[in-house]
Amino acid sequence: MPIKIQSDLPAREILDKENIFVMDEYRALHQDIRPLKLLILNNMPIKQDTELQLLRILSNSPLQADVTFMNASTHVSQNTSINHLNRFYCTFDDVKHEKFDGLIITGAPVENIPFEEVDYWQETCEIMDWAEHNVTSTLHICWAAQAGYYHYYGINKADLPQKLFGVYEHRVMNRKTPLVRGFDDIFLAPHSRHTETPAEAIHNCSDITVLAESEQAGVFLAMAEDGKKIFVSGHPEYDRYTLLNEYERDKNKGLDIQLPFNYFPDNDPSKKPLLQWRSHSNNLYTNWLNYYVYQTTPYDVESIGE
Repeated sequence: MPIKIQSDLPAREILDKENIFVMDEYRALHQDIRPLKLLILNNMPIKQDTELQLLRILSNSPLQADVTFMNASTHVSQNTSINHLNRFYCTFDDVKHEKFDGLIITGAPVENIPFEEVDYWQETCEIMDWAEHNVTSTLHICWAAQAGYYHYYGINKADLPQKLFGVYEHRVMNRKTPLVRGFDDIFLAPHSRHTETPAEAIHNCSDITVLAESEQAGVFLAMAEDGKKIFVSGHPEYDRYTLLNEYERDKNKGLDIQLPFNYFPDNDPSKKPLLQWRSHSNNLYTNWLNYYVYQTTPYDVESIGE
């Protein structure tokens, strides 16, 4: 949470230079508080796993949030029961008349399919367009980041020679940006994908600011419109065993899958995977909620977009 100090305290200037968020007395006295409205479009196949991963991370913030889960109505889920969806999920038609402080669009196992051939592509585009005027900030994860780069800026994805699979090092590029406050210079994050949005194309787009990048995994974190749109190419929400479960799934299917990079101690899949990214994952989501949702969204949620 932000710290509150007197407006004329000499230490404030130093704290500002160190990117410590400070709230003066006037702002604190005039700041109303209400729960944040968060919408999660969950396109992952095993939705319960993603629900848990995201809620675990979001719960680390001291901010109160009301979370609504949404699924694409133009897609029939093969791995989540219809009872679960009917009970806990809404569709876009159910909420498109509402406004939300934050929207998370998850990854999806459709990266090898051209965007236009994905059965819920048009619905996803409609949701992204709707978010422009009805959501304060949208966080795009993995496939959703690729979809956002393509839909907003015309930057298409490209096939990788082999699956990018494992835990990779990334370097912070713009340390003064609030989204990466508290990050180490180099941090780890998981990836699991067969395609990428070329780093050169992202850097060449003047509307996008790259915040973290990897020599092996490419652009990891970027944003546009002062944080209204945020793109995460990996899966920082993954828990300790997610990559292991994906490895065993593909192996049992007889697929040619390599061991996840930098994941098992001594590259031995019989050993417990190392959890090396949790603190930065928590930091990323907390910074997003604090600086790009809570500190930006109006108190009257219905005035978003005005």
